[in-house]
Amino acid sequence: MSGISGLDLIHMQIMWSRLLSVVEEQAQTLIRTAFSTAVREAGDLSAGAFDLQGRMLAQAVTGTPGHVNAMAASVGFFLEKFPIASMVEGDVYLTNDPWLGTGHLHDFTVVTPVFRGGTVVALFASTSHVVDVGGRGFGPDGRQVYEEGINIPIMPLVQGGNMNRLLLEIVAANVREPVQVEGDLYSLVACNDMGRRRLDAMMTEFDLESIDGLARHVIESSSHAMLHEIGKIPAGVYENAMRVDGYDRDVDLVARMTVGEDGIDVDFTGTSPVSGYGINVPITYTQAYASFGVRCIVGASVPNNAGSLAPVRVSAPAGSILNAQPPCAVSARHIIGQMLPDVVLGCLHKALGDVVPAEGASSLWNPMVMGGHGVTGDEDYGDATPFTINLFHTGGTGARPGKDGLSATAFPSGVRSTPVEINETIAPLLVTRKEYRIDSGGAGHHRGGAGQVMEITHAGGAPFAVSTMFDRIRHPARGRGGGQEGLKGRVTLTSGAALRGKGRQPVPTGDGVVMEMPGGGGLGDPLTREPGRVADDVRDGFVSRQAALKDYGVVIGSDGAIDEAATAERRRQD
Repeated sequence: MSGISGLDLIHMQIMWSRLLSVVEEQAQTLIRTAFSTAVREAGDLSAGAFDLQGRMLAQAVTGTPGHVNAMAASVGFFLEKFPIASMVEGDVYLTNDPWLGTGHLHDFTVVTPVFRGGTVVALFASTSHVVDVGGRGFGPDGRQVYEEGINIPIMPLVQGGNMNRLLLEIVAANVREPVQVEGDLYSLVACNDMGRRRLDAMMTEFDLESIDGLARHVIESSSHAMLHEIGKIPAGVYENAMRVDGYDRDVDLVARMTVGEDGIDVDFTGTSPVSGYGINVPITYTQAYASFGVRCIVGASVPNNAGSLAPVRVSAPAGSILNAQPPCAVSARHIIGQMLPDVVLGCLHKALGDVVPAEGASSLWNPMVMGGHGVTGDEDYGDATPFTINLFHTGGTGARPGKDGLSATAFPSGVRSTPVEINETIAPLLVTRKEYRIDSGGAGHHRGGAGQVMEITHAGGAPFAVSTMFDRIRHPARGRGGGQEGLKGRVTLTSGAALRGKGRQPVPTGDGVVMEMPGGGGLGDPLTREPGRVADDVRDGFVSRQAALKDYGVVIGSDGAIDEAATAERRRQD
C-alpha cells in the first residue's frame, strides 16, 4: 500500500494475524458448544469477521468452503434487510433461507453486530448445519423447497439481549430434534459473542476506534496478491465437463474458464437444467465451491477474504441446476455442488498441466438415518426409540501430484467423519463393519485414495429408514495422465438387495444398510509405479494381489514378496 511505512505494514500484519486468531477462537467456541454431531464432531460450520460493508475480512480455518464462501455473500443480504443504522446493541439476526444463506434449509446463518462506544464497528457471522428442519427430513426427495422444512427469513434471533422466544417455539414445534436444534441456535449466538468480545479486546489493545484502515489493508493486499498469482496462468479460455449421476437422470456439469489480467471468470453455461428433485444448487453455493476449486491451485497461500475472492467470478444461467431459482428443492444441493472443484480443476489442468490432482469421490456420503412412526414404510416401528441422525463419511480423493490420494477423506468439503462411538451413543444404531475398500483407488503412478465400506444396523433389530445422498455410483472419478478411474460406489441392504443412490428407503426389521464408497482416480501410468510401493499397498489392504498383477504388472507371492523376474517380464509384455 502506497504511503505506508515499513513499520506501519508490520503493525498491520500483526493486527491481521490477530484477527485470524479471533475468528478461529470464534469457530472453536461453536464446536465446543454445539449440540449436533454435524458441528461438534464433523466441523460442518463456518465463522468469520466482516466490515460494515459486509465484506469478509477473515475466516476461520475450521469450516467448509460451502459455508464460508457462501456466508461471505450472505452478510450483504442481512445488511439489505437490517442496515447498520437500524441495529441495536445486543441484537443478533439469523436466517436459513437457501437463497440468502448457504444453499439449503439445514444451515442457519447468524450475524451479530459489534458495538464499541455506542457505534457498530464490525460484524461477526457464523453458520452451522442442524440435524433437522422438519419437512421430509434431510434428503433429495422433495419437489419444492416448501416440502423440505421450515424456512426462516432474515429476522432477529436476539433483540436487545433478549432471545426471541416466539421464534424458538415455532422452530421447536416443526423439527424432530427440538433440543438439538435450539441448542445449536444458542451455540451460534455464543460463537459470535466470543468473536465480539475478542475483537473488542483487540481494539483496546491496539488503541483502535475503527477497523476501517485494517479492512482496507486486508482487502487491497489480498486482491493484489491474488491477481499476481492469476497473472502466472497463461491467458486464455479453458473448458471441461463432467457427467455425474443426478437423481433420476444424468447431470452434465460444463465449465468454461477465462483467464485474463483482471481475474478468472468461470461460466457454467451448457450445464444441465434444474432437477425435479432436491439436488438443485442456489448460485451462492455454486460460487462458493467453484471459487474454492480455483483457490486450491491459484493463490492457495493468500488468505481467504473478500479481496482474494473478488478476482474469481462465477456465473451460471438461471434455471440451470447450478443456479436454481425458488421454489426449487435444494436440500441435497451438496451432492452436485461438491463436484464443482473437480470440474474447475479440470479446466486448470488444461492451463497448468500436472499440478492438478485427479478426480475424487468428492461428494460426501452422508446419509440421514431415521426411526419412528411413519418413516419405515409398512413396517411397525413399535415402541423402539425414535431418532434422527446425520452420518458424515466419504470415499477417497484423487491422486495428487507427487503423492497418492487420501483414503476415506472428505475433499472438497473438509469435514471430518463422525466417529462410530459417537453415532452409537446418540442413536440406536450399530456399525458392524467399517474398513477400507480394497481396489477402490484408481491405479496410477500415484494411486487414488481408497473408499471405505460401512455396514449399519439398528441395535435393537427394529426397522429404520435411510435417506441416501450418494453419487459416483454410475460415473466414477476419472484419472489423469494415464491413471485409471476409481471404483464406483454401491449401496445395498445387508441381505443383498440393491438400494438407490438417492432417496429415502426403508431398511426392514433385522436388516441393515451397506455403503461401499467410491475411490479416487489415479495419476500417471500404473506401470511406472515402483513395485515396492505396490507390495506395500497389497500388505496394507489397499490393493489385492490380483489387481497388483492386472493393473500394475507386479507379481506378488502369497508371502507378500515380489517376484522380480516375473514382474519384469509382465511389465515388458504390457
